[in-house]
Amino acid sequence: MNIHEHQAKQILKRYGALVPKGVFALNVEDLVEKAKSLNTKKFVLKAQIHAGGRGKAGGVKILNNLEELKVAATELLGKTLITHQTGSEGREVKRLYVEESSNIDKEFYLSCLVDRTTSKIAFISSDQGGMDIEEVAIKFPDKILTTKVEFNEEISSEECEKIIKIFDLEGSSKNDAISLIKSIYKMFIKTDANMVEINPLILTKEKKIVCLDAKVSFDSNALFRHPEILELRDLNEEDPKEIEASKYDLAYIKLDGNIGCMVNGAGLAMATMDIIKLYGEEPANFLDVGGGASKEKVSAAFKIILSDKNVKGILINIFGGIMRCDVLAQGVVDAAKEININIPLVVRLAGTNFKQGKEILDKSGLKLISAENLDDAAKKIVEAIK
Repeated sequence: MNIHEHQAKQILKRYGALVPKGVFALNVEDLVEKAKSLNTKKFVLKAQIHAGGRGKAGGVKILNNLEELKVAATELLGKTLITHQTGSEGREVKRLYVEESSNIDKEFYLSCLVDRTTSKIAFISSDQGGMDIEEVAIKFPDKILTTKVEFNEEISSEECEKIIKIFDLEGSSKNDAISLIKSIYKMFIKTDANMVEINPLILTKEKKIVCLDAKVSFDSNALFRHPEILELRDLNEEDPKEIEASKYDLAYIKLDGNIGCMVNGAGLAMATMDIIKLYGEEPANFLDVGGGASKEKVSAAFKIILSDKNVKGILINIFGGIMRCDVLAQGVVDAAKEININIPLVVRLAGTNFKQGKEILDKSGLKLISAENLDDAAKKIVEAIK
């Protein structure tokens, strides 16, 4: 689960990180009124959306007074920002954040995430922070430092020094940077975060280490332990189909392809998407209905797939274990009765009660194509949509 910058900064501040003082609002009048409490010569206005690249898209503005702030906020609120992370459809700005300006001396990059390959926590640091960090990683890989640390209650000062070595800091600034790493590590562990990104992390002319931007995401499977974080969820920033899927505890992720997938089991779902790509097409989604899905859950999954206008065909791939093929089949039929299906539907059933499932589908009157195995199913759905 992602949260907004202003929310991320409040959490970081709670764990000891230094962030600029700021206020957020959902309308211009509140924003301007709250901004009066800020002690600053210039105001930094930031669009709050769950995507990077806001600066290049016009979502960050530096303003000289409250009047300029009001004008800029009026222009920005409701605007659709298109960045490299939003896709061509962009993201509408529905909340704004304004903070005190900072006297920047140097900009750094810092992030912390789970390294699943080594089961460690990886810190990535660079002395080249700012909007073009992706380009730095490609052109100047030696400017990117990765430090992997063990999962513990605390991180040692020695490990912190390795992480910030590339910053080349001295004195109190170095000590502040070490304290910041310890704060981020503690916050990362205690909140079940899976990514913290500070870009840029800055050294001010007053020699303070400040988190000028912040992006944080959390492990959705651990949110039951953190109701206070779950309250920060902004449904306006999520795909409506993914929101609907979460109501039925479905593992659904929208993708950019044109073949909808309904599969049971994450591994089988990944294999299904891979083989679709192997035969020259792109999956429209990842969807795992789970092992013990009811027909209502399957019906909801089918409707979610069909609600994607990009979907030109559907591949259902079920290997019945705990998940019974007859339950899957009945869920598909129930959904089909409510929605007019006019796209190809390829079904591969195997395992528990697959004969009963096949019989339900055969008697349903649905126009479907039966497949013998995964390879056969992928070939048939790719041929069908062509």
